[in-house]
Amino acid sequence: MKIRFVLNGETTELDVPGDRRVVDVLREDVGLTGAKESCGSGDCGACTILVDGESRLSCLMLAAQLQGRRITTIEGLGSEAQLHPIQSAFTQYGAVQCGFCIPGMVLATADLLKRNPSPSREQIRRGLGGNLCRCTGYQKIVDAVQAAASRSADHEKPLRDDK
Repeated sequence: MKIRFVLNGETTELDVPGDRRVVDVLREDVGLTGAKESCGSGDCGACTILVDGESRLSCLMLAAQLQGRRITTIEGLGSEAQLHPIQSAFTQYGAVQCGFCIPGMVLATADLLKRNPSPSREQIRRGLGGNLCRCTGYQKIVDAVQAAASRSADHEKPLRDDK
């Protein structure tokens, strides 16, 4: 099946089986390995991507669902030269340990802050509830999300997922 979509700001066309999982398409066909498969059942959030600006679990999506959509992976959020403000906050607040869950956490945070630019700590916890972290501890992650929200509120660096 030929599918055409925008991936990290670039129009992309692939010929893949429509029932192939998006996480596999991204990792194996496109070479973007930021979305990880951990549970394979939508329980951990390691495979989170943004689809038209909203967080989605790529292990539960089929390639056919990419048609005509705008997809952002962690590789498209910032760059080596300029981290996205959320990525900077995660680094600054020590919210990164092994890094396995962090791409999903960062993308879920982008969606959360787009919907609620000034979330309370409880709203952050609920907003990231489907993303599991085994080593960092959620305190540092919540601190990082609050910092990213403050930066956005101060208009220092707008939080956007498009390029």
